[in-house]
Amino acid sequence: MSKRMKDLATKVDKNKVYSVDEAIKLVLETSAVKFDATVEVHAHLGIDPKKGEQQIRATVTLPHGTGKSKTVAAFVAPEKEKEAKEAGADFIYGEEDIKKIKDTGKIEFEIAVTTPDMMSKLAQVAKVLGPKGLMPNPKTETVGPNIKKLIEELKKGKVTYKNDDTSNIHQAIGKVSFGEAKLKENFNTFIESLKKSKPATAKGTYIQNLVLCSTMGPAIRVAAN
Repeated sequence: MSKRMKDLATKVDKNKVYSVDEAIKLVLETSAVKFDATVEVHAHLGIDPKKGEQQIRATVTLPHGTGKSKTVAAFVAPEKEKEAKEAGADFIYGEEDIKKIKDTGKIEFEIAVTTPDMMSKLAQVAKVLGPKGLMPNPKTETVGPNIKKLIEELKKGKVTYKNDDTSNIHQAIGKVSFGEAKLKENFNTFIESLKKSKPATAKGTYIQNLVLCSTMGPAIRVAAN
């Protein structure tokens, strides 16, 4: 760790749980990199990740987006291609493209959307898309009849989050350049969504530990209220 990083880390009391306002202020003060760092929330949850009904998988539209637009692929029938393109899809794929993905395993997008009628055709690439978490799913609102709405919401800042095997969730909520007000709005929107996603069978404290940090910046514990 560089001297500068060490100096910045001393600004943070590891044992203190900061208010949202204090934590965001500190995140901005302790960002030590020359580029526009990403600000992330890391939440440790009181869930059992081995139980299917306690898995967290949800979507939330952050009011100011994450600062990074994801490349969206739309798998659509020919009559929907124009609509998908106008809505801002980066890639428009039809049946021939699905065959190509099956044969090559090559993927150039970060998120996929489709209409219900195309789901059966996408089944043949489930083995390619599934392990990468790219298979469209009604739960993550990436399958629906209104392809224009699906794409526009993703481009505006809709994100999908899920827990990992250690009951943690990691989510980017913006960039340092957003400033305090926008980051706070995004943070609060994400936490509200996370609270609503609490499984009915989860016992005890749900959000056990909440940390805010910027790329390569120190971790700052924050209250979940």
